[in-house]
Amino acid sequence: MKHKFAVIGLGIFGNSIARTLAERGAEVVAIDNDEDHVEAIKDDVAYAVALDATDIRALEAQNIQDMDAVIVAIGEDFEALLITTANLQELNIKRVITRASNKQQRRILEKMGVQEILSPEGEVGKTVAERLLQPSIRTFLPLPDNYEIVEISTPPNIANRSLAKISLREKYNLNLITIKRFFEEMQDGKPTNVEHIIGVPKADTIIYPSDILILIGKKQDVKRFLDINR
Repeated sequence: MKHKFAVIGLGIFGNSIARTLAERGAEVVAIDNDEDHVEAIKDDVAYAVALDATDIRALEAQNIQDMDAVIVAIGEDFEALLITTANLQELNIKRVITRASNKQQRRILEKMGVQEILSPEGEVGKTVAERLLQPSIRTFLPLPDNYEIVEISTPPNIANRSLAKISLREKYNLNLITIKRFFEEMQDGKPTNVEHIIGVPKADTIIYPSDILILIGKKQDVKRFLDINR
């Protein structure tokens, strides 16, 4: 079953996200109020349309509610970005990811209750697309020869098992570099979860549900590992 995404705002950032998602087999609806932007991408996505995303009726007409996620990548008009995001919240979209160009914009979006906020300065379209297609992937670093280093949340099917039993290398052709683990510590008199690197994992190391795993392997092996164990 294909993933279905809408990308609103087709500047460099949004264009990169939309194209990468489409290249990875997702069904992508690309939206912008600039007809030239729409024309430039229409042959590379499932559907491209020029419309004003601040018009909630126009969004409804595109069946935006059927999307697995909607990415608001509007870059220059923050007012339009805010109104579009509010429209999507009103339409009860499953997952709304919104761009913030600076810390002030991020604070405003957080006040609106937006859970996923992108900062183009620290994100590239391919990284965002990877996270959308594989929600367990927190960050990833592409390497030559189709390898990548990924930081993933622990897949449910391997939680509370030892590395020896999971057989990452033998079964999935993956290597575990290290684990990020949260420990409760007192800070300013309050218990706080603090992230620590636990070093080089051993065969008897138990993977906990809250752990973050840092793996290296080929892209297709990472995908297979996540698909089997989610």
